[in-house]
Amino acid sequence: MQSMYFKEEHQLFRQSLKDFLQKEVVPNIEDWEASGTIDRSIWKKFGDMGYFGLATPEKDGGLGLDLFYTVILLEELQKINSGGFAAAIWAHGYLAMTHLNKEADVNIKKLYLEPSVLGDKVGCLCVSEPFGGSDVAGMRTTAIKDGDRYILNGSKTFITNGVYADYMVVAAKTKPSLGNKGISIFVVDRNSKGVTANKLNKLGWRASDTAELAFDNVIIPATNLMGEENKGFSYIMEHFALERLVMGINAHARAEYALEYALNYMSEREAFGQKINKFQALRHKVADLYADMEMCKEFNYSVAFKLDKGHYVVKEATISKLKSTKMADEVIYECLQFLGGYGYIEDYPMARLLRDSRLGPIGGGTSEILREIIAKIVIDKKEYRPLTV
Repeated sequence: MQSMYFKEEHQLFRQSLKDFLQKEVVPNIEDWEASGTIDRSIWKKFGDMGYFGLATPEKDGGLGLDLFYTVILLEELQKINSGGFAAAIWAHGYLAMTHLNKEADVNIKKLYLEPSVLGDKVGCLCVSEPFGGSDVAGMRTTAIKDGDRYILNGSKTFITNGVYADYMVVAAKTKPSLGNKGISIFVVDRNSKGVTANKLNKLGWRASDTAELAFDNVIIPATNLMGEENKGFSYIMEHFALERLVMGINAHARAEYALEYALNYMSEREAFGQKINKFQALRHKVADLYADMEMCKEFNYSVAFKLDKGHYVVKEATISKLKSTKMADEVIYECLQFLGGYGYIEDYPMARLLRDSRLGPIGGGTSEILREIIAKIVIDKKEYRPLTV
């Protein structure tokens, strides 16, 4: 592992995390994949180990560690072969909790962030809509102020943890006439009257619950507004950088896992009197795949380093997700081919890896949207700036 990013304490953390995952998670993966439900007890175990508090300041009950502890968590979650379980964990820790860390006031942190760190409450982030998808500015969900409360109406879709979460971080238009300048962010309790969830049946990520949510005249106390009213679009855009980097890191990690598995298989499988890792056509294909994976990994580490130092990395994180998710799909497709017929059998990991990986170029902003963002930066010279600038 590269010493410029990972110190001895990082390596000790990685080994401890591996041991924890092998003991507490791996024995349950097949059951969770089959049922589409993750046992609630595992959230508390993650919380007890401090894994949900890596990026949360100590004053709010977290550990306040550098971003490379998060990189390690993401990488190791990809190597237990359940993209759904990994998604449930990071959607809580790095989608919902990011907004709580950055925009929540003291009272909201006490009610929602601190229990989230402990694994006592699970959250989800609700931005995408049935008619909006990547078009955040085009959302139709509204939260209209009525005295000391807001009335929430609308729907969200493709929400990871949307069925079983205890709370939702919801983006809604508080001033619809202002377009994207009229969006605000709220925390909404699961038990609020008028909230319903419909579980979606997915190609992959089978262990995680993904929902379409409906809000019918849901009453939100005005105190549940996070940050400033009508500044929600800026908050979402700023946090997209972390989300896209998370998905880029996930991609290089699952590609690395696929290659490791395939190489081990190829070292044991014989054809025509020799191990198949001796055939030049396959060896050269592996070389190309490994080189692509390694380039993405090194780029992702450099972006994580910049983000950890406080740099605004919209461009770099967008590139990370765009290129890494495409690379992972290609690597896993070819690794499945290396296994021949066994790659198509569910008893081997490649079939699930292929399904789970396919969401990479879709979730958190489709590759088409990402290319347009990059084009605006490179061709139109558009500058994305943090909210404080």
